[in-house]
Amino acid sequence: MTNAQQTSPSPFAFLRRGPVALILTVVYIAVVTFFLLQNPRALLWRLLFMASVIFIFSLPNGQRTKLTLAGVLLFLLVPLVGSGNPFLLEIGFQVCVFAALALGLNIVVGFAGLLDLGYVAFYAVGAYSWAIFGSQQLWHLHEVAGTAATQTGFPLNGNLFWLFVFGGIGLAAIAGIMLGLPVLRLRGDYLAIVTLGFGEVIRVLANNLDKPINLTNGPQGITPVQRPPLPEFFLNGPISHLLSGLVGREVTRGDMYSLFFYFLAVVVLIIVIIVARRLEDSKLGRAWTAVREDEIAAIAMGIPLTRTKLTAFATGAAFAGAMGVIYAANRTFVSPETFSLLQSITILVMVILGGLGSIPGVVLGASLVVLLNIDFLQTLSLELSRLRQGAGVIPLIGLPWAQLPSQLDPARYQKLVFGIILILMMIFRPAGILPSKRRSMELKEHGDDDAGPVLDLDESAPLADAAA
Repeated sequence: MTNAQQTSPSPFAFLRRGPVALILTVVYIAVVTFFLLQNPRALLWRLLFMASVIFIFSLPNGQRTKLTLAGVLLFLLVPLVGSGNPFLLEIGFQVCVFAALALGLNIVVGFAGLLDLGYVAFYAVGAYSWAIFGSQQLWHLHEVAGTAATQTGFPLNGNLFWLFVFGGIGLAAIAGIMLGLPVLRLRGDYLAIVTLGFGEVIRVLANNLDKPINLTNGPQGITPVQRPPLPEFFLNGPISHLLSGLVGREVTRGDMYSLFFYFLAVVVLIIVIIVARRLEDSKLGRAWTAVREDEIAAIAMGIPLTRTKLTAFATGAAFAGAMGVIYAANRTFVSPETFSLLQSITILVMVILGGLGSIPGVVLGASLVVLLNIDFLQTLSLELSRLRQGAGVIPLIGLPWAQLPSQLDPARYQKLVFGIILILMMIFRPAGILPSKRRSMELKEHGDDDAGPVLDLDESAPLADAAA
């Protein structure tokens, strides 16, 4: 094949041009939204609707156009569709929470190169900070766990939730510094083992601090945890009346809280992305990169190693602390089982799947893992359960659906699916789905030609600055 043939434009190249691509994306979003409104429980239309975000940020248009479309999608269309199917709001909430957690871990692992297997401990610190003070637990400090009677009201005002969001950030940052101090000289596997132990220490403390003072209510967890009060105009104003007319039923207080926490999680995620992007291009971010590449060379260049590492631990932990407070208020229940080692591994999988050091990649990785976990596999299992209750047979093999054992439900093989995905990623795209430019260059320097397409970050910082 000649060079002229190789460089000849595709006959469909015009579809990727600015105006045409923009029109096609808008039409796609409108069509998918229409069909999803008609059938809000259809898995296919949910997945196509969520894929709209990827199409928006793949447009060749400017950042302002992309952000405008993303804003319409996240702040208008998702609440509109979610009013008919609150499960979509739950998916959006969990995607935002885990994306923020993954971005925090990305600072520690992706930017600074410090492998942390106990990251969920900072999530627990934020959650328990509000669970203890935002529940009736303060009235039961001297009672045996599980014997206290439920009372009316709470010791503290629910509006203190907003103060505890910032308090959770501070407490988690302090916990990050406490973790960083003893591990300053550790690297690699030894660092991973110590951080793993730290995460287990926090979980075991939450499990056992029910005596002599009943601080965490032990393995039974703390419930109910109060939510911040919503303004009356939000509950009974034009917003609720508009949503009631759109969905054809009365919108309840629970529906409005689902909407509220979705909006809150989206706003916090946007703030986290902005902060992470600014840190990546800052002097501190370049110091993290230098420490990750070669600690000895970084010290020789005058980078304060202790302060740089502690800042990475504290910053990553702060993101988790804020989301922990929001999680506790959203669920109204906190227990030690939520903050297990598996959660830390899951968040690490999100970072690796999306691409170490890549902010868009990490958000995409978190979205895919959450969708696979709580939507795709669960929906397939429900569909198989429905088929087993009928009289049909499996195509090709003729076996009745009723004889299909429940052990074959896809939801039971969540860890197996994650494992297969990671193996395939390490073989075919070791840099992640959307790798950062530096990561792709490092893999190519080591002779790996399958690093995948490079995520261009030149809009935010020159490569020379990132390598400084």
